[in-house]
Amino acid sequence: MEMLCANAQDLERELDWFARVLGTRFKLYFGEPSEVGDVLEVSPPNLDGGDSEYARIVTDYSLTFAERLALILALTPHIRPQLLDVFYTRNQTFDRRFTEFGGVARPDGTFLPSTETLAFILGGNDLERRFRLQTLFDPAHCFIRDGILAPSPENTDQPLMQAPLWISEDALARLTGGRIQRPSFGARFPAQFIETNSKWDDLVLHPGTRAQVDEIATWIEHGPTLMNEWGMGTKLRPGIRCLFHGPPGTGKTMTACLLGQATGRDVYKLDISLVVSKYIGETEKNLSRVFDQAQSKGWILFFDEADAIFGKRVESRDAHDRYANQEVAFLLQRIETFDGIAILASNLKDNIDEAFLRRFENIVYFPIPRAEERQKLWRQGFSPKARFAEDLDLDALAREHTLSGGAVMNVIRFASLRAIADGNRPIITQDLVAGIRRELTKEGKAA
Repeated sequence: MEMLCANAQDLERELDWFARVLGTRFKLYFGEPSEVGDVLEVSPPNLDGGDSEYARIVTDYSLTFAERLALILALTPHIRPQLLDVFYTRNQTFDRRFTEFGGVARPDGTFLPSTETLAFILGGNDLERRFRLQTLFDPAHCFIRDGILAPSPENTDQPLMQAPLWISEDALARLTGGRIQRPSFGARFPAQFIETNSKWDDLVLHPGTRAQVDEIATWIEHGPTLMNEWGMGTKLRPGIRCLFHGPPGTGKTMTACLLGQATGRDVYKLDISLVVSKYIGETEKNLSRVFDQAQSKGWILFFDEADAIFGKRVESRDAHDRYANQEVAFLLQRIETFDGIAILASNLKDNIDEAFLRRFENIVYFPIPRAEERQKLWRQGFSPKARFAEDLDLDALAREHTLSGGAVMNVIRFASLRAIADGNRPIITQDLVAGIRRELTKEGKAA
């Protein structure tokens, strides 16, 4: 609640400043008496030392007058939409809204500002200010780089100045309620936050696999020191690219989640079906949105079934093949320059394009667990409340049945539910054998 109150107090002061700037622009534009001759003379409030998230952004980024104006303008439709009603003023000569106001009058009566609206408020007809304004939406600017706000063209032919001025869901949530809002999963943002309730002790891996995973964790923790303090940033590529390969159920996704958990980073899994678009250029745009946010926020990107999009390029027989190869080339370039952590998972390493394989710093094999690892999986997989028949031999089951960790847990769930449904009786060998048969049948193996 303290952050919410601090945000409200500082935003009230900023909205009061914005209202005065807006009123001044309209007076100057229509030739009415004004206390100042330029909107830049309307000083914004001093937020130094403020406890709000808004004050932190203003001070940490040292936002200029124009940048603060852009930020509060993007926020206004969400927190004080009536301030923008003035843009419904009609041009009596042509009996329509003033074109120079920009923005979109929505059917619900609210006004959605555009970059044109920002240009009008800041400079009226001043072309120099209009041109300078466009630097606010350069990819290197903090607004775009850190996913705070951006103009969002509705189509590729729409001029930048006509694009609606959006504030990101995350920035809106932080600047108002003081909470973290993760991006909405969908076609425009085809990545979904994933996590696990497990701990490192729950993960059973071959010792060689675990040693390689620990190397990745070491890079995540100490990589910035190597690149910056040791000056290796000029000699090494930014970020780290890893390939996890091996049969299903061997712990690839769980390992990615645990790496995020251990290093305090969110893990986002990309949905390949949403990434690949039938519309030319959309795949690149969808991926760029995810990569840009991941880079600015330090996420771990996890590509499951990566060979679906990172697979081998094909001989170009038609336009579709050429475009497919173009997508792969784009991904090669984007991953190579990604200043973050990218983990690709595949059941078969041979399905991955060789050009990608050369770009991985770490290639980690997740094999089917050996008998000793399967014994550990069986022993630690059950609930502490589970009871076992006296003749049940988990070690024998582990030796006799070659199963992945995921398959073992499926059997444990199946057998446990049978025991619960049958009056919370002890788990018996027949329960586990029946569950093992089910798993082998799913894998197309003789039960």
